[in-house]
Amino acid sequence: MTSTDPTKLPDPWQSLHTLLAGLDAEIEQVYADRGIKGVRPRFAYPLIRLAHTGPLTIRELAESLHRSHSAISQTIAAMRKEDLVTSEPGPDARTRRIELTERGRSLVPFLEAEWRATHAAVAELNDVLPYAMTAVVEDVRAALADRSMRERIEDHLVEPPR
Repeated sequence: MTSTDPTKLPDPWQSLHTLLAGLDAEIEQVYADRGIKGVRPRFAYPLIRLAHTGPLTIRELAESLHRSHSAISQTIAAMRKEDLVTSEPGPDARTRRIELTERGRSLVPFLEAEWRATHAAVAELNDVLPYAMTAVVEDVRAALADRSMRERIEDHLVEPPR
């Protein structure tokens, strides 16, 4: 039996992914306009946090940012390549302590200013939209609390015969 390729159907996530990628690209352009090379928007949160806490293990940093260990580990690897952080062995062989480099420290004041400006821009967007982005997120969370995504998928899932 052959089936049709479900990935050929319209992707309900595509517009959200495209929007987020576009917003990140615009923030990255703000950096480029100021001559800041090799810094991505996803670096700002960990760089600012490390500036305020001092060295942390990847696990500690991930927990403090409410991100997965894997995501932060990948971000740290990318930041290390851009000379923004260093990593040294932690208290045991399984951990690494992450610390800002001089370059990383020097960017924090600008990244904090950009962070505040981005939050102000989001608030401005929320004011001009008929339905605030933050409200959409809260409404989706409330709907999923009522009935989880897993439950919704299970209700629609038709498995092929074995």
